[in-house]
Amino acid sequence: MNGESVVSGAGIGMDLVAIARFTQSLEHGGQAFLERIFTAAEQLECTSRPHPAQHYAARFAAKEAGMKALGCGWSGGVTFTDFEVVSDGSSVPKLLLHGKALQLAVALGITELALSLSHTDATAGAFVVAR
Repeated sequence: MNGESVVSGAGIGMDLVAIARFTQSLEHGGQAFLERIFTAAEQLECTSRPHPAQHYAARFAAKEAGMKALGCGWSGGVTFTDFEVVSDGSSVPKLLLHGKALQLAVALGITELALSLSHTDATAGAFVVAR
């Protein structure tokens, strides 16, 4: 590409989270931590599962991966609750955007986000493709 850069609305993001470390954050941060990171619907979904920490960690990874796919990190007023994972455990999970993250995606021409979540007893991960 001869040193040239190509600007595109497409992006990818990936993140891994150590579940034991994330469990400590949940225990230490309490409800204030949950409300800063997760929407009310995400909290309800995770607490309804047999191992909530695994599901919280996977959703946290999805939010981080989503920020990376948009190329924004926590800049420009983007918050964790601007990213919301919707999953019932039996269908493909979806990553919804709200607020500043949605505005950024629209400005970049992104019309679709593909999300993949995975976890073991020790690690949760997420991969996001923005197109």
